[in-house]
Amino acid sequence: MSRPFVTVSRSRSEAVQFRAILAATYPVFLVAALLQRLRPGPAALGPRRSVFGEARAMALSAIPFAFMG
Repeated sequence: MSRPFVTVSRSRSEAVQFRAILAATYPVFLVAALLQRLRPGPAALGPRRSVFGEARAMALSAIPFAFMG
């Protein structure tokens, strides 16, 4: 009945890693969001976010895959 114990330093380290990956990938997703806005085609349904908000949402949805496995 022993549970794995996650120390505070480990969770803090993971938070730092998450922020570092977010900072590294955000510019890539920002360019992708800009290109997506400039592309002709039908407008997205629902409320639109800013380009920066869209890039952040894209990065936040992709980063967890780096921590899997």
